[in-house]
Amino acid sequence: MKKFIAFYILFTVLVVKHMGAQTNASTGSDQIIPGAERMAVYLPMLKGKNVAVFANQTSLVKNTHLVDTLLKSNVKIVKIFGPEHGFRGDADAGEHVSDIMDKKTGIPVISLYGDHKKPTPADFKDVDVLIFDIQDVGARFYTYQGSLQYYVEAAIEQHKPLLILDRPNPNGYYVDGPILDMKFKSFIGMQPVPVVYGMTLGEYALMLAGEKWLSDEANKINTYNVSTNPTADTPFHVQVIKCKNYDHNSLYKLPVFPSPNLKDMQAIWMYPSTCFIEGTVMSEGRGTDKPFLIFGHPTLPKNLYSFMPKPNAGAKNSKCFFQQCYGWNLSGNDEEVLKKVNGRVQLKYLLDAYSLFPGKDTFFLKNNFFNKLAGNDILMQQVKSGVPENEIRKSWEPGLASFKIIRKKYLLYKDFED
Repeated sequence: MKKFIAFYILFTVLVVKHMGAQTNASTGSDQIIPGAERMAVYLPMLKGKNVAVFANQTSLVKNTHLVDTLLKSNVKIVKIFGPEHGFRGDADAGEHVSDIMDKKTGIPVISLYGDHKKPTPADFKDVDVLIFDIQDVGARFYTYQGSLQYYVEAAIEQHKPLLILDRPNPNGYYVDGPILDMKFKSFIGMQPVPVVYGMTLGEYALMLAGEKWLSDEANKINTYNVSTNPTADTPFHVQVIKCKNYDHNSLYKLPVFPSPNLKDMQAIWMYPSTCFIEGTVMSEGRGTDKPFLIFGHPTLPKNLYSFMPKPNAGAKNSKCFFQQCYGWNLSGNDEEVLKKVNGRVQLKYLLDAYSLFPGKDTFFLKNNFFNKLAGNDILMQQVKSGVPENEIRKSWEPGLASFKIIRKKYLLYKDFED
C-alpha cells in the first residue's frame, strides 16, 4: 500500500453569510448542512480506497447512517471505530465497550473505549483513508474530543490521510469556565482549554496540530503552523469538510442525541453547568427522564423538587438509586432553559446545592473526581470557602483571555465576537 508522504493540511473554504442566531430548523438555502452531507466534496477522495470510519449513532447523512450511505455509494468500508457509549450509542457512561461485528453490515467494529483508546498499527492495517464523523456537545469533559485527539495522533504517526466531517457545536456560541491545569489531565480533559471551548471538532483538530498538543511522535512529524503558513507541507493529510451555513452564532439543534443521558437539547445546553454535580454525592439525574436537568440528594430540604432515580437502559449504575431525592428541576421550554444558561457556565446551581447540603465534609466525592471535571483543585476550595460566584468568575478571566487568542487562529466559521 502506498504511503501518503507529502500532502497538505487543507480545509474546504466556503463563503458563509453571517445569519445571526440562525437555526437548523430553517429551510431553503440557509439551512445548516453538516460536513457529512456534502458528499460531492469528499466521495472522490474515497474512490478505490479501503476506508475506516470512526462513527456512532450521530453520524447521519440526513436520515441515513453514514456507513450505510457510503456503502450504497460503493465505498469500501473495511472497519468501523466506536467511541464511548459504543457505535450504536447505547452503552452507559464509562462502561467498557468491546469489539463486535456489526450485525447489519458485517463490518468489524473496533472499540476505542474498551481495551485501548488510541488506534494501534494493527487497527489501521489495510486501511487507506480514515474518516471521523461524530457529534460533539462542546464541553471539555465530554470524551469525544479526547477520542478525536488519539485518532489524529494515530493518523499522523502511521501516515494515514484523515477526513474530518465537521458538525456544528450546539454549545459553540460562547467560551467559558476554568482552564484545565495539565496536572489534572485525564480522558475527560486532555488539553488546557476551558469547560466550554466554542469550537467544532474540525476546528479543535486544527488547534491540536497547530499548538503541538499531540503526542511527542506526532508533533515531530507534524509541521502544521497556521500562524505562519496555513498550507505547510506535512507527512500526512487532514482535511476538514466544513459545515455549510453554520457560524458561531448559530443555534443548532441536534437531530439525534449523542449519548444515553443527554436526552434532549435542554440537557445539552445545561450540561456544561450541571456536569459538576457528577463530582459530588448528589444525583445528577441519571436514572430519570431528565438527567443533567434535575439533580438533588435525599438529605436536602424536602420542600425542594422531588424525584427518585432508578436504573434504566442508559444508567444501570449511578448514585441515589431508589432513594427519594430533593433538589432542582431546571427544565422548561427551550427559551427558558437558554435564558438560564445565558451563554456562560452557571455556577449558581453548584453553589446553592453546597450551601444547602447538611454534611459539607461529604459533599464532594472522596476520589476527587470533581477536580478532574473542574480541571483544577481551585474550584473545589473556592466552593468550600464560600467565594462568591463573581469572584470565582474573575479568577477565570486571564486564562479565558489567553485561550481566546489561541482559539481565534483555528476558527473555520465566523465567530460570535465578530
